[in-house]
Amino acid sequence: MDRRGFIKLTAITGTSATLASCGSPENQLIRFIPDEDLTPGIAEQKPGVCPLCGAGCGTTVRVMQGDTEVVRNGQAGVVTVGLAKKLEGNPTHPVNQGALCPRGQAAIQVTYHPERITQPHKWRGARGSGDFQPITWDEAIGELVSHLDTLALGKQASLACWTRPGASTRHDLFALFLARFGAPPPTSFALFSDDVLRRANLMSFGREQLPTFDLGSSRYVIAFGADFLGTWNSPVAQSAAYGRMRQGRPGIRGAFVQVEPRMSLTGASADEWVPIRPGTEGVLALGLAHVILRDKLRPADAGGRAGALIDGWSRGLADYTPAAVEQRTGVKAVRVERLARELAEQRPSVAIIGGAPLAQTNGLFQALAVNALNALLGSVDTAGGVSFMPQAEPAAATSPAPRPLRVVAAGILADRSPVQVLLLDNVNPVFATPQEWHVRDAVLKVPFVVSFGNFVDDTSVLAHLILPDHSFLESWTDARPEAGAHVALATLAGPAMKPLHQTRATPDVLLDVAKRLKQPFKPEFPWQSFDQMLQATVGEDNFATATAQGWVELKGKVQQAQAAPSRSQAAPARDAQFDGDPAQYPFYLLPFASQAFLDGSLAHLPWLQEMPDPLSTAMWSTWVEVNPQTAARLGIGDGDIVEIASGHGNLQAPAVLSPGTAPDVIAMPVGQGHETFTRYASGRGANPVKLLAPALEPETGALAWASTRVKVSRVASPDGRLIRFGGSMTEPTAHR
Repeated sequence: MDRRGFIKLTAITGTSATLASCGSPENQLIRFIPDEDLTPGIAEQKPGVCPLCGAGCGTTVRVMQGDTEVVRNGQAGVVTVGLAKKLEGNPTHPVNQGALCPRGQAAIQVTYHPERITQPHKWRGARGSGDFQPITWDEAIGELVSHLDTLALGKQASLACWTRPGASTRHDLFALFLARFGAPPPTSFALFSDDVLRRANLMSFGREQLPTFDLGSSRYVIAFGADFLGTWNSPVAQSAAYGRMRQGRPGIRGAFVQVEPRMSLTGASADEWVPIRPGTEGVLALGLAHVILRDKLRPADAGGRAGALIDGWSRGLADYTPAAVEQRTGVKAVRVERLARELAEQRPSVAIIGGAPLAQTNGLFQALAVNALNALLGSVDTAGGVSFMPQAEPAAATSPAPRPLRVVAAGILADRSPVQVLLLDNVNPVFATPQEWHVRDAVLKVPFVVSFGNFVDDTSVLAHLILPDHSFLESWTDARPEAGAHVALATLAGPAMKPLHQTRATPDVLLDVAKRLKQPFKPEFPWQSFDQMLQATVGEDNFATATAQGWVELKGKVQQAQAAPSRSQAAPARDAQFDGDPAQYPFYLLPFASQAFLDGSLAHLPWLQEMPDPLSTAMWSTWVEVNPQTAARLGIGDGDIVEIASGHGNLQAPAVLSPGTAPDVIAMPVGQGHETFTRYASGRGANPVKLLAPALEPETGALAWASTRVKVSRVASPDGRLIRFGGSMTEPTAHR
C-alpha cells in the first residue's frame, strides 16, 4: 500500500482499520491508559529517567491527579491517584537538553502494557512452555531465599547474574549482592556492544568509555559506520549538537561525510555518502592520515600516544597510499586525497567510528586507526573535537572482572561452571546471541533461574521464578551517563506514580532477601531501602537536588585517566576475516540496529511497531535490503520473499530494494523474530542474529556480528508480510 492509498483509506475507515487491511492483526491502536482511567484532574510535571537505552536521558513525566474508581479484593471504591500520561525530555538535563527520541516517548507503554507481569509467578509444566502460576510475594521471596541459603551454607561461588550494560546504582547493588556469595560481578551483555571502542579508547587516551563529540563547534565531521543520529551512543545529545553544527552558527555550516556500506539514517543526512567495502574503514582512516602526513598538513608527531599504537605511523604510513587504499576499500584514490585535505583544512574537524566497523574481526585495529586520525587532527580534548565525559567512582568495584556471557554459557554446558542459581535482570540473550553459543541450552541446564523482568520474553520464559519489577515510573530509578555531556552526573528520579500492580522494586527485593538469609551478609548492607542507597551514593545534598530536578552534577571523586597498555598490546593491522566461502556465500551480511527496536528489546511496545521506519517506511514487519542491481541480477522484485542462508542458519523475509545498500551487501534490521515477547512481537518477522557466525574480535572477545557471509535467493511473490506506510525506496520522491 502506498502513502496516497493509506491517506485515502484512513480518511474513510480510520487508521486502525487501515492497519488491519495492510495485514496487521491488531484491531486498534494501543493507548497508554485504558479509557476508564482517563478522568479530569490537575496535571503535575515530575522528573524521570528514560530506561530504554544506556544514554541516561532525563525526562519530565506529566502526571494527572484525579479520582479513579478501582476494585480491590472485590470491594469497589474511589481513590485519588496520579496517572502518568506523557513523557518529554527534561529541559535542564545536560545530556538530552529537553529532547527525547521516539523510543523514549514510547517508554510510557512499559507501565500500561496489557501483558505486563502483575505479580510473582512460578513455573509449572515443561520449561519454556510459558505455563506459570501466580504466587504471593512471601512465597516467591521464600523460595529464592531457600535456594540462596543452600549456596551460602555450601560456600560455593555458584551464583550468577546476567544484565544489560549501563552504569547505575542498581547495577552496583547487584554486584555487591553477588560479591557476598563470592560470585563474579554481573555479566553484562548487549548484541551491539561497544566494548571494542572502549578498549581502543583506553589504549589511545587512557579512557575506557565511549566518547563525547562537540559537534556543535565542528567545521567538518567524518563518520565511519556510526549511526550517531539514530541508534548509536547518545543519539539525542548528538542530534542536538548536529543541529547546532548545521544551523546554529550564522554564516557557518559544518560539512558532514558518512562512510558505510549500507546507508543509515545518519548517512541519509550527510552531505556526502561514501560506500566502502566492509571491514576496511580503518584502512581508509589511515589513508587519510597518510595524505596529511605526506603533505605536512599537520605535524608528524601530532598523533601522540594514539599514533604510536599504529604500525608504520613513524614512517608516514607508507602502506596506505591513496592507490593502495582504493584497491583495498573500493574508495577512489582521488576521493581519498580530497577528503584528507578537507579534514586537515576545515578545522576543527573530528572523526567518529561506531557500529559495524567495530563488529569485525579487526574491530580494535579499526577503532585505533580512527583514534590516531583524531589525534593527528588535533581533535582530542579540544572544541569541535572528541573528549570524555568525567565519570564518578562506582559504589561497587568490578574486581574480579565479569565473565563474558558466552564463557559462562559454555562453562555451564561443559560442567566447568557449577552455576546453581541464575538471576536475569532485564536481558534477553536467548534472542540476541548466535545459535552456536547455545545460550538457551545453558539456561535450561541451570537448576534455578529467577527473572526480574516486567515481561515474559525468549529468555525469561525459561525461568523457574518471575519476580516482576515496578516500572520505571513507579520506582526510584537512576543512571550514570557515559557520554553526551561535559560533567560527571547522575540521572535520578523517584516514583512518578503509585504502582498499578502487585509488583516490587527489584533493588528493594534484593535488600529484603539479604535480610532473610540464614547466614546474614557480613558486613550487612547499611540501607533499608533503595532510595537510602541512592542518597548514600550521591550524598545528601546532591540527593535533594536530584530529587527536585531529575539529575545532579557529581562534584566529588571522579575517575582519572588510566595508564595505557604497553605497545606490545596494540592491535595488529590485520584484514577483516569473514565466515563463509565467498564462492558459496557471495554477500556480506550487515545486521543493523532497528530505529524502533534497537536490538529487539523494545519490540513489545506497539507504538514502536506501528512507527514507520524512516528509510523503508516499513512497520509491523521485517525486511531484507538488497541493492537494485543485485536484485535485478537475481530476479528479485520489491516485496518478493527471499531466503537468506549462512553456514549457521537460514530465514525468509520480504525484500526491499535499496539503492543505499552496496551491491555486495545484504542488510537486515534486528528487532523482530521473537518466539516469546507479548502478542505484539511474538512470531512476527525474522531474526538475523540466528544467521550469525560465532566469530569474535580476538583482542577483546567481543562478538564480531558483522563478519558473516550469506547467499540470497527469491522463493515467492509478495505475500503481505511487508507492511509499509509509503512506497518503494526506489521510487522517485514525487511519487511517494
